[in-house]
Amino acid sequence: MALPPKTSLPIAAALATAALLLAGCGSGSTHQATAPATSGGTVPATPGSTGTGTGTSTSTGSSRSTTGATGVDYLPQAETPQYGDFPKTQGRTLQQLADLAKSEVSLGPATGVFVPGVERFAFALTTKAGGFVYAPTAIYIGSGAGGQARGPYLAPADPMTVEPQYRSKQNTGPGGIKAIYGSELPLPKPGTYGVLALTQTPSGLIGSDTQIAVAPSSQIPNVGQRPPDIATDTPATVHGDESELTTRIPPEKMASVSFDKVLGRKPIVLLISTPQLCISRVCGPVTDVTVQLQHEFGDKAVFLHQEVYVKNNPKLGLRPQLKAFHLETEPWLFTIDRHGVIRGRLEGAFGLGEARQAIEAALR
Repeated sequence: MALPPKTSLPIAAALATAALLLAGCGSGSTHQATAPATSGGTVPATPGSTGTGTGTSTSTGSSRSTTGATGVDYLPQAETPQYGDFPKTQGRTLQQLADLAKSEVSLGPATGVFVPGVERFAFALTTKAGGFVYAPTAIYIGSGAGGQARGPYLAPADPMTVEPQYRSKQNTGPGGIKAIYGSELPLPKPGTYGVLALTQTPSGLIGSDTQIAVAPSSQIPNVGQRPPDIATDTPATVHGDESELTTRIPPEKMASVSFDKVLGRKPIVLLISTPQLCISRVCGPVTDVTVQLQHEFGDKAVFLHQEVYVKNNPKLGLRPQLKAFHLETEPWLFTIDRHGVIRGRLEGAFGLGEARQAIEAALR
């Protein structure tokens, strides 16, 4: 498997390649949340846009065979990868490690905002024909194909499948995503990094690769900081028109109070997503994940959902709440403690495990 050159496909194309295509979830993209802080979100919150410029993905051109159209499904094992499953770097380059893979799959990033530090990198793996791949996986990073590799960094799969009563119509199609991979990567300085995923299957290692761009800084509020004191929509502000509060079918109940009325008073779980209009098509699944966790945590935290577009019309642009957070992608999940400090931040796709940890961090 040949690692890609520095040129790359736009993020939106990468996510399409990764087949994050859940029936009915128009378009969408998020990040994690305990210490160390992490961040992410890859798809522009503007339909038809080609990327944020903060992360890139490339396709590979190997002559080796790929896995079948039905994908690879060893999800329980994918949730608990072990270091012993993966080769040690031993001074090798990313390309030399990539050459150990017997076949190749596609990697679709689900996060795209990276700054120096330890950052969450979430992603999906699919076959060339679109079948999802679930098996023990680890990440290696380097300055390029010829640079010395670092790793392995384990990337456990986080299940996204909710109980039937919490599934929306945007998340009911067959062949949908079951889990999202996530790894914590040390990114010491700004620049472009090569990323190699190696996945252990019964037939041997399979590989996939991409590139990510680390910016010097980001204006998006991070763990340990205070969020902007914004007002979010409630039934009163939309005069009872529930369709303006949420595009989810059926509507969830996450608009009982405005964000600014509870900030600094109660723990808050703030989900920014648009299930029906989501570009990367993960807003439906992550909204369902949040709905299930709302039932799990009950009144321990205030759960709020904020839609993305003015009057749910992409032509009218982003809502002021996203602009206040400096967000250009969706979805995002922020968890805030009773003192008004962010304790969890998840960009793009996330599963039940990461979201639960982010909420628990805000309740401490």
